[in-house]
Amino acid sequence: MIFRHNFKIEAPLLRQYHLVRKSVPIAIVRQPTCGVKFYSMRIACFISILLLFCPGAIFSAFAQKENEDTLETSIEGKNAKTDEIYFDAEKAKMQDDNKRSEELFERFVAVRPEVSDGFYELSKLYFNDKKISKSEESIIKAIDLDKNNKWYKEQYATILAERGAFIEAATIEADLAKANPDDQAYTLMAADYYERAHKYEDAITYINTAITRFGGDEDLMMHKVQLYLALNNVEKAAGVIRELISQDPRNGRYYREAGEIFDNNKMPQKAADIYKDAQKIIPDDPFVQYGMAEHYLKTGDTASYATLVKKAIINTQLDVENQLDILSDYVQNLPNDSVLEAQALPIVREITMQHPADPDVLVVFGEFLEKNNKRDSAILEFKKSLQVKPANFETWQRLLGDYSDKQYADSLIKYSEKAMRLFPNQALPNYFNGIGHSYKKEYTAATNAIKRAIDILPDDDKQRQAEMYSMLGDIYNTNKQYDLSDKAYQKVIQLDPDNANVLNNYSYYLSERGVKLEEAEKMSKKALELKPKEGTYLDTYGWILYKKGDYAKAKEYVQKAIDLSGPNADGTLYDHLGNIYYKLNDKVKAVEYWKMAKDKGTDDLEIDKKIKEEKLYE
Repeated sequence: MIFRHNFKIEAPLLRQYHLVRKSVPIAIVRQPTCGVKFYSMRIACFISILLLFCPGAIFSAFAQKENEDTLETSIEGKNAKTDEIYFDAEKAKMQDDNKRSEELFERFVAVRPEVSDGFYELSKLYFNDKKISKSEESIIKAIDLDKNNKWYKEQYATILAERGAFIEAATIEADLAKANPDDQAYTLMAADYYERAHKYEDAITYINTAITRFGGDEDLMMHKVQLYLALNNVEKAAGVIRELISQDPRNGRYYREAGEIFDNNKMPQKAADIYKDAQKIIPDDPFVQYGMAEHYLKTGDTASYATLVKKAIINTQLDVENQLDILSDYVQNLPNDSVLEAQALPIVREITMQHPADPDVLVVFGEFLEKNNKRDSAILEFKKSLQVKPANFETWQRLLGDYSDKQYADSLIKYSEKAMRLFPNQALPNYFNGIGHSYKKEYTAATNAIKRAIDILPDDDKQRQAEMYSMLGDIYNTNKQYDLSDKAYQKVIQLDPDNANVLNNYSYYLSERGVKLEEAEKMSKKALELKPKEGTYLDTYGWILYKKGDYAKAKEYVQKAIDLSGPNADGTLYDHLGNIYYKLNDKVKAVEYWKMAKDKGTDDLEIDKKIKEEKLYE
């Protein structure tokens, strides 16, 4: 539904830089910095510079320093050596070699278990690698060594939430909020975790704390509305909206939110009262108009709904995105296409007049024209949109789709070539190009284009691959390249064994050639099992039986095909039935059906000769 706020408060991202911690490798002296983990930052900068200018010198510098300074104790020597491990671990992390970094930090904590920072870094690496149990073990060790470190506690809360322990995570964030009252993030994270634990009242408490301390912005207030609704406390939810209305009485969205709350909870009179108040202050507000329209629809007053929703859609106070969103909802409520043409199309025309150069509006207008069988007009709108926004691939798809009939072959080739230049890594423009060339019987160009499309197409797009190989099979068969045709169809069946259309077409082509009739019969029978009331499939099966000499049974299936197709029966079906009657020694019936075939239109080049001479020619 449109005009909705995203009520979910996103959890703050894990901080990537941290305040100075107490437990660190003792060979490094760290100074407090402004919110940045100085130790890691200093290492990172140092390593980056050395990697840039003298990558081979990074540890020789440390070695030189060790040679210049005499180690005073064996402990200091051990620490200096493990600091190198720490540096190397940080370096690996900077280079996104997390496995190497993890191994080095594991070595570091094994030698320096008194340093909490090593366990913290390990916990983050484990967490990113989905090793949640090990991540938790490491952060607990870090907290045991430094019980007041808020970054460690944050990490622990994140781990608990990851494994669904939301109440425990919320408790940690609540303690952090208490200890850090000026940091809003902890308060909001506590609310978020309580909400995930379905402790809505606790979540509201922390949302209220955030509002009191940091100000009641709209998102927090609307979040509170949703929490009250989760508690089925409609009055309190509406009360929050009323607070927002009192702060900004000319904001139509608030009235709509309140009205929707009451309508959704079967309180239509309270919804009506809200809209009555709104009309006194902002009668022409589009949000109020749309809210009232929805209210009337829910109460069964469809006439008032239609009047107000149209006003809202074409209201110039509304931005184009919301206009299109309301239009989409409106169209879904229309009963059929005739109403769509009569009522919706004029509204879309009005929006297009308001935004004549908006590419998205032009596309929507084109889509409506398509639905109303005004293809040529739709094509013009898509072209206008592409002049403004030529990089919109979806619009190119629509344009090429509208050009995909035989009468548009030249335009299909022309515009698919343009799309191919703009989108060299997209398969569909090449496929459409192949279709265009096949219409013009330019079979070499057609097959080359379709093969390019198959090469570009992702391997996992089996459906499109099957469609393209099917097209190749048709073209090869038409061009009498039967071996290639068979291979293409077999590839389709391998990709999509239940593709009824291909099973039917392939079996029919085999029967026309009089080859592999047993295989053709099996495929045709399967196609009929998948679509038993498809007239064309019945004819194919009957024709295969005809080719096998079973004329009586062939007549049964072809007659069924004609009966099922009714007035839409193709001339080929009548031609087939005429041939069958001739084989059954009924020339009168044969000629009768051949004449009907001619009237209906058939591809049989011998039809006139068959009728005149009352003789079968195959």
